[in-house]
Amino acid sequence: MGNRLRDMPKDHNEKPPLGPVIVLGGGPAGLTAAYELCRSGVPSTVLERAPMVGGLAKTVDYKGYRFDLGGHRFFTRIDRVQSMWEDLLGSDFLVCPRLSRILYRGRFFYYPLRPLNVLLGLGPWSCIGFLASYLRARVWRVEPERTFEDWVSNRFGRKLYEAFFKTYTEKVLGVSCVDIAADWAAQRIQGLSLPVAIKDSLFESRSRTTVSTLIDQFHYPRLGPGMLWQRVAERIAQSGGEVRRGHSVTRIHWTGDGITAVDTATADSLEERLCGSHFLSSIAMRDLVRAMSPPAPPEVRTAAESLGYRDLILVALIIDKAHIFADNWIYIHDDKVRVGRIQNFKNWSPEMVPDPAKSCLGLEYFCSQGDDLWQSSDADLVALATAELELAGLGERADVLDGTVVRVPQAYPMYDTGYRSHVETVRGFLSRFRNLQLIGRNGMHKYINQDHAMVSALLAVENLAGAAHEIWDASTDDGYLEGARGDSSAA
Repeated sequence: MGNRLRDMPKDHNEKPPLGPVIVLGGGPAGLTAAYELCRSGVPSTVLERAPMVGGLAKTVDYKGYRFDLGGHRFFTRIDRVQSMWEDLLGSDFLVCPRLSRILYRGRFFYYPLRPLNVLLGLGPWSCIGFLASYLRARVWRVEPERTFEDWVSNRFGRKLYEAFFKTYTEKVLGVSCVDIAADWAAQRIQGLSLPVAIKDSLFESRSRTTVSTLIDQFHYPRLGPGMLWQRVAERIAQSGGEVRRGHSVTRIHWTGDGITAVDTATADSLEERLCGSHFLSSIAMRDLVRAMSPPAPPEVRTAAESLGYRDLILVALIIDKAHIFADNWIYIHDDKVRVGRIQNFKNWSPEMVPDPAKSCLGLEYFCSQGDDLWQSSDADLVALATAELELAGLGERADVLDGTVVRVPQAYPMYDTGYRSHVETVRGFLSRFRNLQLIGRNGMHKYINQDHAMVSALLAVENLAGAAHEIWDASTDDGYLEGARGDSSAA
């Protein structure tokens, strides 16, 4: 990209000169944007309210045991993103074999589903029912596809949907699948259907390397994803940028068609006003609107407040066993327990665990702020996780040595059936600001993966140089930056 950002051409619609650029949020999108700006010699300041960078992709260290907030596969078809990962991590970028299964009715089923495994696990009569249900769905499709239930049933049949998709999805989002927009399925399991899954299980098909749900290996940083984002933050600082941890955005000042400044506050109540030429926001869209000064119009505030988020509690348990199960993670499709997914961090990278005779499991509880789970004490949550691990048949209470709890607010943007109109209302208001761009998962209220969050940031930075990318569409299009390998100016 060279110095294109500094050397923008002048015209009668001249944009304000660049720098400094204020970046709201220090997750993958915000840090990628600041990293690209610093590489171009443009000063930037990242404001992150948490004491650690990385957002949902941070890695927590508890007594030498490292764990993620969920699991973070490093897989992308976008060369430019892959190149950035490789350049920053080098030999610390490991290749990790993938094994993930579903625990359903006390039995393990591979995910993605394998027909022979399902046949042996559930018996021929169940499989005949699944096939009949799928054939029925091919003849009598639900049109239009409005809900998650519609989308999955059309591609797998009603019976497979009820067995392997419904319970877990409702655990994650906390609402019925008929109240979840079809966009959720299209975003999370795009490219996958029953024929694709069968073809992949029987043949070495191309889908195994092109459909992210089907891949059998991925990359992973030696010490977890936080290793990458700590390294990015260090590079930003070395290049003259700033990454301010523990700085919450309290007020966003605007007038006419531009953002003029942001106010920040620390835990010690230190307040500061930062001015910039441009602003990139990866913080939750609802928080962005709440901070507007003067306030946004009433209909915009109402729409923003109507946007929902699902929160996450991660309970990490240290286990006095060298080996527990071979999976990277296991989906728990059982409504008798509240845990939704269990990660085995040692199977992502051996160095996530300091003692090879021990293991570290992460039990994920999807919840909402203010509910009984969120308000439970850490001790009660560790006790619950310990009991449910044993109830699921995946460990014994006596082997649990220790545990810790991390609460993650606004982990997942909700795709309820009315979310799209709320997002459009907020976007309509924010589009008036010529020097504001929204990036990242929460910034766009769009459930995108880490690589696409990074793409949204890369495109936003290029827009500062005079490009006219439509970030909303391009951030989920793998082909948009494909082939742009090496120097970031290639796109």
